[in-house]
Amino acid sequence: AENWFQFPSLLPAAVHGAQVHGQVGGSVLLAAECPPGFQVREAIWRSLWPSEELVATFFRGAPETLYHSRFLGRAQLHKNLSLALQPLESGDSGNFSVLLVDTGGRARTQILQLKVHDAVPRPVVQVFIAVSGDAQPPKTCQALLSCWAPNISDITYSWRREGTTDFGIEPSSFFTDGQVLKVSLGPGDKSVAYSCTVSNPVSRDVATVTPWESCHHEAAPGKTSYKDVVLVVVPVALLLTLAGLLSVWHPCYSGRSPPDQKDICTDRVAPETENPLV
Repeated sequence: AENWFQFPSLLPAAVHGAQVHGQVGGSVLLAAECPPGFQVREAIWRSLWPSEELVATFFRGAPETLYHSRFLGRAQLHKNLSLALQPLESGDSGNFSVLLVDTGGRARTQILQLKVHDAVPRPVVQVFIAVSGDAQPPKTCQALLSCWAPNISDITYSWRREGTTDFGIEPSSFFTDGQVLKVSLGPGDKSVAYSCTVSNPVSRDVATVTPWESCHHEAAPGKTSYKDVVLVVVPVALLLTLAGLLSVWHPCYSGRSPPDQKDICTDRVAPETENPLV
């Protein structure tokens, strides 16, 4: 009988590799790294989350990927023993290990972390202006620009004042981790546009707005005001952040529910959002 299943008990401490990022529907390559002089004779790739699964092996010069794991039909073992996965699914995130054994019987384990992200959607940008009664200098417009990407977490926000060689924005103008920008505009800024970029490690998207188009209109009864962003936008941003954290540990929100919990994890309908101002 084969005795290679006993190799893990002989291993030294595992070497932790870099974090690898992939996009849902795309592909990713998990690289097996061998030190100089290490001539690989056998290799074992495993997925360690949510349960340990055998994904691919290399024995006696032959690769094998036909194991009944969730990666069956999506895994490919390259000649250099790196593991390719495609198409990626959101539930593929987790740790992977590769056990390498050389011709002298030495064993080496490498751990890699895979993070699979959704492509970021087009962000939604809103303009909140200071209505009559709010203190502001004459012939100027004080505004807050709110930017957010619906139904997605683990993203970053950045702003750019168009027509400048750099970002052209003071750091003190940002709020809620860059999601909200404070601007002060005068008559010379009628055509100035601001762009909000949302990004994650695998994708990015941009929306642009010209705030003066909202500023030069007199506030009508019921019109969204500068102060509303404190009562609406910031709490919503905090709520979205909380939802992102909840999805990390709750199986129903993360889309990683085990088979016996599928009946309690129902589909959720994305909330409606306003069209982006471009």
